Amino acid sequence: MRFIEEVVVDEFLPTVRSMLAEDLRERGFTQREVADALGISQSAVSKYAHGDVARHDRIVADERVRELVERVGEGLAAGEMTPVAALVEIEVLIRRLEEGDLLADLHEEAMPALADAEVEFSVHDPDSGLRERERVLSSVRRGLRTLTNASGFAGLIPNVGANVAECLDDARTIDDVAAVPGRLVDVKGQAMVPGEPEFGVSEHVATVLLAAREAGATARGAVNVRYAPETVEALATDHPTAEFDPERPTSEAVADAVADAGPNDTLVLYQTGAVGIEPIVYVLAPTASEAAAIVRAIV
Repeated sequence: MRFIEEVVVDEFLPTVRSMLAEDLRERGFTQREVADALGISQSAVSKYAHGDVARHDRIVADERVRELVERVGEGLAAGEMTPVAALVEIEVLIRRLEEGDLLADLHEEAMPALADAEVEFSVHDPDSGLRERERVLSSVRRGLRTLTNASGFAGLIPNVGANVAECLDDARTIDDVAAVPGRLVDVKGQAMVPGEPEFGVSEHVATVLLAAREAGATARGAVNVRYAPETVEALATDHPTAEFDPERPTSEAVADAVADAGPNDTLVLYQTGAVGIEPIVYVLAPTASEAAAIVRAIV
């Protein structure tokens, strides 16, 4: 008797770990860094590197496995994916391959009687909340890298600070919005990031984003920058823009602005300030990384 979990442990995981170790080494990771990223020992990394761990040819050849290895390796190397996010991505693929797919086929080969048993396997939900949250955090990290690597971005940071945010698809409160805790600030011409993205830490940008979505906007990502007429003009070249009144309740003012702008994948909202209120521009897009790319294009 052999369980499908044994196929995963004995054949799938050693193959994928070996492929990931090779991918990360090619990206410049040291043996210790590979071990830390994959949660394995340095001796295990050494075995993978020297080909002492057998790979399953059918798993290596599977395009989905190869795409996963490349995507996870790139995410870990760029700092856009945490080990938890990598684990979730691998788990999701495992569950998919267990259900009438590659791993199910390998299991049937190990247990021929299963071929005639019409066995159905219970799998994890590939669209789990954990996976969505990790995807959102990864998108925010990509957005941050896009902006902090852009020469001149610091000059667009307002006095109240900038932020990069993205919400879950069914977001209702700021706890459903991921952003940088404490906001980005300009320190001697450099954009400083105070910490890793988290959920529930951006009341300022999250409030505008949630208000826009409540009014019908489909954007899930947002970046706020310093207001200037030339900034709005540059953004208006390719994206709809609308002004809102900062002295009105945010939900009402943003709702009217969204209605004025009309339906679109991207949207630029701005307010020109009031007593005690700094003028700000908000760039909204399908994801945080896309909103950041729009801002970078005008730097």
